[in-house]
Amino acid sequence: MRRKKLCTCLGLIALTALAGIVHADTGLDRAALLQLADDYLAALAAHDSGKVPLAGDVKIVENLKRIKTGEGLWKTATSLPTDYKIVVPDPVSQQVGGLVVMGTGGKPAQVGFRLKLVDGKITEAEHMIVEIRDPNNPLLQKPRPALALEIPYEYADSRGRLIYIAKSYYDALDNNNGHLSPFASDCERFENGMRTAPSGGTLFGTAIPGSKAPQVASLLGMQNCTSQIDSGLFQYITTIDNRRVEIADTVTGLALGFSHFRHPMTQKKFKITGNPQRQESDMSNQQPFDMPALHIYKIWGGQIHEIEAIGIVAPFNSPTGWE
Repeated sequence: MRRKKLCTCLGLIALTALAGIVHADTGLDRAALLQLADDYLAALAAHDSGKVPLAGDVKIVENLKRIKTGEGLWKTATSLPTDYKIVVPDPVSQQVGGLVVMGTGGKPAQVGFRLKLVDGKITEAEHMIVEIRDPNNPLLQKPRPALALEIPYEYADSRGRLIYIAKSYYDALDNNNGHLSPFASDCERFENGMRTAPSGGTLFGTAIPGSKAPQVASLLGMQNCTSQIDSGLFQYITTIDNRRVEIADTVTGLALGFSHFRHPMTQKKFKITGNPQRQESDMSNQQPFDMPALHIYKIWGGQIHEIEAIGIVAPFNSPTGWE
């Protein structure tokens, strides 16, 4: 009888210890990651790194440069994010990232960010800052509504599938083959507050199944996300390095990626196909350059419906800051 009780007690102790291990490994849940993002951005605006759980050996990269707390946005941020805020939490990778509009140096800017946690501490932080030329740009007042909408279960993709589809975007660009990525017919791409795809017309946003369908202008004669890449318009992009697509949110169907575009400009004229208004791309005046970028993809039903991106211009063959 005494031996039976001892075995039972030892079993309870083992289960308790195991439960503690499992709890420790799960890390922050989705809601906690969203809160952490808000806290981090508030800490930047307050110039107070003590407001967030930074690891003692935290690595921070801002616009390709390794910085310390007290430098970069920790010094220049001047206001909290506006209503323009897109945040992508990922409990699996224990990362959260996004794109916001906030003040830096007294002026509004698009700020992309990524935070990585280990044992509840921020071990990596990444900032990308793009100055906003027109503070009244209507595309930067609020995110497009579909970006924040939750995806109905029937149309939701798994986390692995979201990451796979987001990664395929870089393959499509790198190989000038729009069919290497599953673009929806209503796909739109916005970069630095400007719509860059489709070309030559007006669309009014995508719909999520179950929501009101948008009014869509005729795409006849226009280049959509697929045909624009197929046309050869992006042949000047030689390689896309430092591809990091590690954050995806199955609730909203958002995936986030960082990358580093290289443009040696050894060839400056390219033939363009499928565009009756443009048969050649002439970039004779363009010098070699890099473009580190952040992309957020809205994915549902196995297709990319919206892309929101920012990029900065850097000297050709710049380091990434993570070397």
